[in-house]
Amino acid sequence: MASTPITQSRFYEWLTGDEDSRLCKDISDEACNEQPGNFFRHLFASLGNKLADEFSSARLVLPWLLGAIGAPLWMVGLLVPIREAGSLLPQIFIAGFIRHMPQRKWVWVAGGALQALCAAVLAVLALTSSGGLGGALVLIVLIVLSLARGLSSIATKDVLGKTIAKQRRGNLMGWSGSVAGAMTLLAGGVLMLFDDSDGEAVLAILLAIAALGWAINAVCAAAIREDRGATEGGENAWASIRQGLKLLRQDRTFLHFNLTRALLLSSALALPYIALLGQQQSDEDLGGLGVLVVISGLASMLSSPFWGKRADISSHKVMRDAGAMAGVCCLAAAGIAWIPGDWTGSVWPFALVYGVLVIAHAGVRLGRKTYVVDMAGRDDRALYVALSNTLTGLLMLVVGAIIGVLAQWLGSTGLLLVLSLCAFAAAFTAQRLPRVE
Repeated sequence: MASTPITQSRFYEWLTGDEDSRLCKDISDEACNEQPGNFFRHLFASLGNKLADEFSSARLVLPWLLGAIGAPLWMVGLLVPIREAGSLLPQIFIAGFIRHMPQRKWVWVAGGALQALCAAVLAVLALTSSGGLGGALVLIVLIVLSLARGLSSIATKDVLGKTIAKQRRGNLMGWSGSVAGAMTLLAGGVLMLFDDSDGEAVLAILLAIAALGWAINAVCAAAIREDRGATEGGENAWASIRQGLKLLRQDRTFLHFNLTRALLLSSALALPYIALLGQQQSDEDLGGLGVLVVISGLASMLSSPFWGKRADISSHKVMRDAGAMAGVCCLAAAGIAWIPGDWTGSVWPFALVYGVLVIAHAGVRLGRKTYVVDMAGRDDRALYVALSNTLTGLLMLVVGAIIGVLAQWLGSTGLLLVLSLCAFAAAFTAQRLPRVE
């Protein structure tokens, strides 16, 4: 059994507030012995993934890319639904396949490597493509990237559950979000300096860094020391769907969680519309993008450790508080758009509200990730995660279509009011979830 270096154990104990790194819950003795080292492998893998997500964001970077290459405006509206639904929908089909594998980290590695390749292709498209054809190629690559993201997502949570103990997982995700936020803050500051530079070249550099981030993610995932887990119960996709529907009928907590998660989609769906209001005030130049990236990075850096520690104590209360915060942000953004005055004629008021909503969205993500991992048993964790993600992917497509119609009818400000009601409803349902820690 491998020993853990003393300095690494002490640093791990300092980061987690754990005075004994050998105290473990819900993982094997061997995994407990490897936990400090695996904590840092997860941390650097998550750092690479979060950097890549920020630098290829469907809410910020890719809309600027489509605008820079002159793609039709309607394509911009497809970015977030493709990015989210494409990564969530296939997961129930992947869950049965993963159950046959004693070590699931290799699925994570494959997903990270494929995402790195897709980001590199997007960087090339930023320099060489234009018009409707260029936009269509971007969307096609984004579909492949999203499917690869789904591979990594389900495997990441399963490996996390096998290698990191309860009441340490939220802390891990919090620290990774904070470090990634600091790096994103630096990138946004650089973007502000390139206000009048060649947009395509700068966007290509961002996407190349995203490719590097996913490559780091894949390498660190491969280095994780994972026990050989149970392979019994591996099923085909349709058997997994039947078993998943049975879970929804029998496990009322799981059904309640998925209702709350569906309502919490409002935080993700509101972000691009607040960013759109900010883009309109900044004439879509790279300076405006830089401001939003800086605000987003700063918000992630400050909020993730706070949410992570709270998620280990009570993840359903994190979802409650984050949902209420998202509702307030939606109301504030709509109010700013309606208030006349010179101070609303710049990107900054919307960027500040965007930053607070990023904080809320970080809480939503950390809360629901920690909750579902802690709620599920060791052998059923992959199925719980996959079913929840597939249901959310279906809802994202349906709700995305409805949101598009509402946006056309009500405008961005009217739509934000509707999303605020959904966020407040999510806070109410999250409060009624039972503790699982």
